[in-house]
Amino acid sequence: MDFTFTEEQQAAAEAARGVFAGVAPDAVPSPALTRGAVADDFDRALWARLASADLLSLLLDEEYGGAGLDAIALCLVLREASKVLARTPLLESSAAAAALQAYGGPELKSSLLAPAGRGEIVLTVAANGRTGHDPAELAVTARQNDTAGATGATGTVDEHGAGGTGEPGAGEWVLDGVQTVVPWAYDADFVVVPARTGDDRSVLAVVAREHEGVVLAEQISTTGERLGELRLESARIADRDVITADGAWEWLRALLTTGTCAQALGLGERVLAMTGEYAGKREQFGHPIATFQAVAVQAADRYIDLRAMEVTLWQAAWRIASGAPGALPASGDVAVAKIWASEGVRRVVQTAQHLHGGFGADVDYPLHRYHAWAKHLELSLGPAAAHEEALGDLLAAHPLG
Repeated sequence: MDFTFTEEQQAAAEAARGVFAGVAPDAVPSPALTRGAVADDFDRALWARLASADLLSLLLDEEYGGAGLDAIALCLVLREASKVLARTPLLESSAAAAALQAYGGPELKSSLLAPAGRGEIVLTVAANGRTGHDPAELAVTARQNDTAGATGATGTVDEHGAGGTGEPGAGEWVLDGVQTVVPWAYDADFVVVPARTGDDRSVLAVVAREHEGVVLAEQISTTGERLGELRLESARIADRDVITADGAWEWLRALLTTGTCAQALGLGERVLAMTGEYAGKREQFGHPIATFQAVAVQAADRYIDLRAMEVTLWQAAWRIASGAPGALPASGDVAVAKIWASEGVRRVVQTAQHLHGGFGADVDYPLHRYHAWAKHLELSLGPAAAHEEALGDLLAAHPLG
C-alpha cells in the first residue's frame, strides 16, 4: 500500500507553510488577561493571503475556481494552520462549501461557491447543537411551508452571494431552535444549520447571518475567540437554500470532525517541539533536563500519542476522500480519529505544561494559548467519550470477524 501524499496534496501543504510562516500565535491579547473576546474579528489579512494562495478553494471544482482536491489536502493545510493558532474560519468555510458543492442545488452552488473560494464571503456551520453534547440536527426543527402567495424568504441567496428576497409564492422552510457555540458566527455571512424535519429527516439550511428571525448572543471560547448562540425564531428560508439530500449532514459533520483532528495534530506537534526546545536548554544539576530519563520517557509517550493521532487522522480523511468501503462505515474511522485527537492533544499539552514548569503558565510565553486551544479542540464536536459511545454503537450494529 502507498501511504505517500500526492504531488498536489504536498503542494497544498507547502503553500500553507509559506502563508503561515509569518503568523505569530500571540498576535492578539491573551485570553487569560482579556475580559470578553480577544478580538472583534478573525484575521482578515491572513484570510486574504489564504485566498491569494488558492487555499480557500482547495475542495472546489475547477468550474468554481477551485483545485478539485480532497479532504486529505484540506487536513494537511489545517495541520499547518493550527501550529500557529491561525485565527480564521478555514475549516468551517471550506467544509461548508464542499458540502454545498456535493449536495446543494444549482442556484445555491452558482451563487455561493465561487465567492467563497475567493474569500469574498465567509461560511460557517452550526454543528454543536443546543448543549454541545446532543446531536446538532435535533436542536432545530424544520417544517416545510408550500403555501402559495408567501412573501418569500428575506435571507434568500442572490447572485452576489448576499441575502436577497425570495420570489412571492416560492416554497419555504420554517426553522425554530437554538444552536450553541457557533464558530465565527458574528463574522460569517452565512451559517449552515442542520435541522430535523417532522418525518425524522436531516436537512441543511443556508441561513444569512442578518436574516429575519435570526438572533445571535455572544459566547466566549476558552481560546478567547467570540462564538455565537444562534437562535432561530420562525426563520423562513427559501426552498432553494435548504439541502434535503440524504447523508448531506452526516458527510459534513464527518469532514468537520476530521478537520478538527487535523488541527489537534498540528497543535500537538508544535507543542511537543516547543517542549523539546525548552528541555534541551533548561538545565538542572548542571545538565539539560532533556537528558533526564523521567523527562525523556514522558516526551516519548507524547510522541507516540501524536503518531497514533496522525495515522487515525489519515485513515479517516482517506475514507472520506475515497469513499472506500471498510469493515465499519467511515463514521467509525472518524470516531477513532476523534477519540485519539481528544485524548492525545490533552495529554500532550498537560505534559508540556509539566515539563515547562512555571513557564507553561507565563502569559508572556505562548504555551498557555496552545493549552487553551487544545481544550477547545478536545471538546469541539463532542469529547472522546461521546465518540467512544458512537463507536460502540457501530460495533454493535456491524460485528467484526
